[in-house]
Amino acid sequence: MYDVGIAGCGVIGTRLAESFAEHSDTVVAAACDVDAERAESFAAERDAAAYTDHRAMLADEDLDVLYVGVPPVHHREIAGDGLAAGVNVICEKPIAEDAETGAELAAMEADTDLVTAVNLPFRYTPGFVELRERVAAGDIGDPRRVSLDFRFPQWPREWQDVDWLESREQGGPIREVGTHFLFGVRELFGGVGRLSAEVRYSAPDAYEESVVGWFEAGGDGAVVADGARGGAADVGAEAVHGTIDLLTDHEQPEENAITVTGTEGELTLTEWYRLTAAPGTDAEEELCAERESTTLRLVDEFVTALDGGEGDLVSFAEATAVQRLVDAVFDSAGEPVDLSS
Repeated sequence: MYDVGIAGCGVIGTRLAESFAEHSDTVVAAACDVDAERAESFAAERDAAAYTDHRAMLADEDLDVLYVGVPPVHHREIAGDGLAAGVNVICEKPIAEDAETGAELAAMEADTDLVTAVNLPFRYTPGFVELRERVAAGDIGDPRRVSLDFRFPQWPREWQDVDWLESREQGGPIREVGTHFLFGVRELFGGVGRLSAEVRYSAPDAYEESVVGWFEAGGDGAVVADGARGGAADVGAEAVHGTIDLLTDHEQPEENAITVTGTEGELTLTEWYRLTAAPGTDAEEELCAERESTTLRLVDEFVTALDGGEGDLVSFAEATAVQRLVDAVFDSAGEPVDLSS
């Protein structure tokens, strides 16, 4: 049985704790949150020890696994302290507030034999996995375009009651949601060579309200990080052109979609899990509408790695490569950013 410590007792921390409790080989032994009342309540529900300081939790508890589910600016400190204490670490996405900080964690990862992972669930989402496999198999011919489309009538969303999601430093929809889809682009095509975007912000120091951009995925200019699938990169020799279209604070239903258009068909993933072929045509076909507990799958793959097996996990290094794409969206100012080196 592996003892788990939870750092961050919010919505996502609760979701991971439920999956650790459901898995037969893990148990939540301790929980930490800067809000003492929240930590106490969270721990009491799980018969675990409560802390308000992660360093005290690491010192007092004989933990096997640390889950880091705090705001991104604290990932480096807490995940780094976990690795330094000899504890295996699962970190929430994004890996950090920027790629430079993420690279520090990736360097620590490279210097240890501990098991590490970042929670990027498209690695396990059935609809996305089928999308990746169908594109790689050539079901839609040569990929020609990949489109990322986001609409948020309200940001943060109603169920997200945390102030940091409003900040430009570590919040906003590109970091919170776009990270998943940029990771998806890397899973599909192996890497991104160039990216350009124009960003408008809702207020000084606040989240982005509009993003319009383009990128080139796959092809000779893409750099593939360790762990990236890139199965479709061999389907066509040329880079696939991609677009990013994001808008917040408007009267339109929420939308999160990735669409891949090829010479012989089109596939789109909507609602995070629903895969459709030939959307909007007479031949439209729902290929997958399966929901799966990706957090439980993550825990299971992590346990497999702890047991010495080949766990299918997203590494800190791979998550840092995704963060470089996120950084490029904000750094571009409408000019192409070269990501090929």
